[in-house]
Amino acid sequence: MSTAITPRHVAVIGAGAAGLVAARELRREGHGVVVFERGNQVGGTWVYTPDVESDPLGLDPTRTVVHSSLYDSLRTNLPRECMGFGDYPFKKREGKGRDSRRFPSHREVFTYLQEFAADFEINELVRLETEVVFAGLVMVGEGGKWRIKSRPSNSDDRECVDEIYDAVVICNGHYVQPRVAHIPGIDGWRGKQMHSHNYRTPEPFHNQVVVLIGGAASAVDISRDIATVAREVHIADRSIKEYKLGRVPGHDNMWLHSMIDSICESTVVFRDGKAIVADFIVHCTGYKYDFPFLETNGAVTVDDNRVGPLYQHVFPPELAPWLSFVGLPWKVVPFPMFERQSNWIAGTLSNRIALPSKEEMTEDIEAFYSSLEASGTPKHYTHKMSDDQWDYNNWISDQCGFPAIEEWRIQMYEATSKNRVLRPESYRDEWEDDDLVLQAQKDFANYLIDKSGSLS
Repeated sequence: MSTAITPRHVAVIGAGAAGLVAARELRREGHGVVVFERGNQVGGTWVYTPDVESDPLGLDPTRTVVHSSLYDSLRTNLPRECMGFGDYPFKKREGKGRDSRRFPSHREVFTYLQEFAADFEINELVRLETEVVFAGLVMVGEGGKWRIKSRPSNSDDRECVDEIYDAVVICNGHYVQPRVAHIPGIDGWRGKQMHSHNYRTPEPFHNQVVVLIGGAASAVDISRDIATVAREVHIADRSIKEYKLGRVPGHDNMWLHSMIDSICESTVVFRDGKAIVADFIVHCTGYKYDFPFLETNGAVTVDDNRVGPLYQHVFPPELAPWLSFVGLPWKVVPFPMFERQSNWIAGTLSNRIALPSKEEMTEDIEAFYSSLEASGTPKHYTHKMSDDQWDYNNWISDQCGFPAIEEWRIQMYEATSKNRVLRPESYRDEWEDDDLVLQAQKDFANYLIDKSGSLS
């Protein structure tokens, strides 16, 4: 590793959790940072709004885009101890307007991120209500420069500000552009349909027969939310086991089905042979990675939701370290991963950490893609991690001298994942891992001692 630390002028796109911790790590490393955020406050995907888009499916390119995908009743599906940044734990806070539950509402996560930004004085780096409309390379190599064109949100190109930066870190999230299921006959569907991106409250589904497509966390939550007012809720999940088909235990108006086979006007036919007449289809079918502002001359593309080629989901070999991404992996504990990726990026930009050669990074990527193909993993699962996240986090930690993922955090995640399947109705309010909570508190106390020599 080189010991020559070179400060850079870095543009961070997005002021959600990824952008905030990226800004902190970059500034800690000595870099100059500007964070661009098109919203009117920091927090990214955790900024709730009751507003929805004019196109409920979110497919009309002329629609006014709403960046929030939160529904009003959302609670975290991970305990707060597991979620927090390493040196800024997501502590339980008492007081008016606070949610002290271990699995708090989205509003408490938003407050946590706002407090993080305030305590680390990141707000002074953020340009709110500023949209990046272009990020493109001007020069290649050690002296590589990036042109950033930005403008006030909802204004026209005549108001663009044109600036030059040494590097760009993309932290714009991936919960904005909906993916929808393509089903034979859906073009002739006579009922209503929407994507979960535009779901907020269950009231519009009062006394409706609803078909919900998907089996991930949002589908589980939304189906139960809708069932409080709907006449019937039918969940189509391609991954559901045959023995689980039928009425959902504990619910009189919910049923599990295999995936939809076809649609004929108002009738939905499932692959398990069942058919129902429905009023509404809700697509809980995920999102597309989208970087409409980014111009790399083909060095980075999005192909069936694979952003690549990227070395370890962060650096494109052709443009490293001057372009990087934070937060692409999914089915992970996000904040600790963002923190490690950001520290790695900050260190490479200052020459504290050396990346492999372009050729070595390319070989690593090709080997990774080959392993996915050999295992039959679809391309759109390239950034899905699940249990692989721990080795990934620890590998990055090794690159930059960052602490390894704590064992209690891994055990807490695994216990929660198991409970979420076994008892989806109660896992947020019943648990048996108080020993792990105590270990988390002890580890943070030890961190403070190591940092300052005392707890004062």
